[in-house]
Amino acid sequence: MNLRLISGTLAALILVSPAGAMHDHAEAGHVKDDESVGVVTFQPDCEEASARAFDRALAFKHHMMYEQARGLFRDLAETDPACAMGHWGVAATWFQPLWPGRPDQETLEAGRQAIERAREADPGDARELALIDPVAAFFEDDAGLGYRDRMAAWADGMAAAYAAHPDDLDVASLYGLSRLALAMAADTETRNRLHDEAETVLRNVWQQENAHPGAVHYAIHATDADGRAENALAMVESYADIAPNVPHALHMPSHIYVRLGAWDEVIHWNRRSADVAIEHDVNGAVSFHYIHAMDYLVYGYLQQGDVEEALAAYREAIAVERHQAGFASAFHLAAMPARLAVEQRDWAAARDLMARSPDYLAWEQFHWPQGMTWYARGLGAMHTGEQELADEAEQRLATLRERARDEGEDRFATYIEVDRLILAGWMQHAAGDAEQAVSLMQDAAELEATVEKDPITPGALYPPYEALGDLLLLLDRPEEALEAYQSSDGIWPGRRNTLAGMEAAREETASR
Repeated sequence: MNLRLISGTLAALILVSPAGAMHDHAEAGHVKDDESVGVVTFQPDCEEASARAFDRALAFKHHMMYEQARGLFRDLAETDPACAMGHWGVAATWFQPLWPGRPDQETLEAGRQAIERAREADPGDARELALIDPVAAFFEDDAGLGYRDRMAAWADGMAAAYAAHPDDLDVASLYGLSRLALAMAADTETRNRLHDEAETVLRNVWQQENAHPGAVHYAIHATDADGRAENALAMVESYADIAPNVPHALHMPSHIYVRLGAWDEVIHWNRRSADVAIEHDVNGAVSFHYIHAMDYLVYGYLQQGDVEEALAAYREAIAVERHQAGFASAFHLAAMPARLAVEQRDWAAARDLMARSPDYLAWEQFHWPQGMTWYARGLGAMHTGEQELADEAEQRLATLRERARDEGEDRFATYIEVDRLILAGWMQHAAGDAEQAVSLMQDAAELEATVEKDPITPGALYPPYEALGDLLLLLDRPEEALEAYQSSDGIWPGRRNTLAGMEAAREETASR
């Protein structure tokens, strides 16, 4: 049976040119002194000019413009070394609680040194010490501590800070962020509780100061979860008014609009974000906030069926000579060509994707991004009858899953395993075992429900319930296919292929 899905030929997948290695510890370019970034009034116990500079740097940190914030904090620490919170800010930008990048030993040492300088500078009051202690806990000099151990230590410290200073808007905002960080590694029940708590705390901050960047930004993350997206609508568009030239602020509304399947809005906000981010230089490279927005833009265009615009956005993105090195760039540079192929069901293009490109990125560190390419290649091979390549792709996914798990990245391992199960299901279908194929895809769907969407991605390459619906249509089981598509639409609303599958299943059912 022919599926009524988006079709098309991916004429050309333009690969990023190889370039030399780039140091991961890049520093930001200059930021404009008059750039609007929202209202932050922490006012540390420092000289008046230093206190103003600190509040501005902290606003950039709340926007998750970590490199820019680090540059501002470092300038402050150099001009006023007695201002303890300037050193705290340098340390606090060396880890990013909701992002998939992980600090290496060099980064941990840099953070450790900065937080030691903060202690030596003699914090001005108990409130400052309450923020210094959690960051110091993250950078504890203990080789036995894994990333999640360090994050839990920081979150515990933030709980103590919030208990002692619940009325401080920045302490409360960072506490809300810490709840979201814990939620990323939690089971479903605990995750929901932590999101509830974060959302409540952050909404309270917003009600007191609706231009506070941390309140709005972290609240969007708190509601970027199944069933919560509509909770943030009152805050979403205000973010651009708070910081009209901060690329991540312009991008963040799309997290909610993706959840609602509002593709015009996804395209609008990410176009604005990319146009600003392209001007943000990080050590001679374009800030990853640009490629982050461009992947969301490609996804939005594909869900509208506008393949030409999606291709144009992709070509624009890879025309950039050098993207900031790190997980985010690796993820999006792997995701975009895979999306273009898989969303169009252009299986030949999917099969021919090149893994680990561009070669200036440290791909050996990025298991999930590598997995996305192998997942797409495996699907392409399976649908073009190249069993040997499909087998290789399935094995590569299993290996990458184990590597992620060995490094304590259970969430990344889960994302990879969901994809492997879908691929394995198609392989069983090709082998003639329909029931095992269905069972594997059902396993994938059940496993997907144990984790939330990672903030880095606008959506799955090929969601398990959508794949299950496609399989059930092929097996001439349209009633079950419709149920699968409806389940997929409940998780990933408004996906074009899901909606097309639903229509096909309804028509096939009605014709009987």
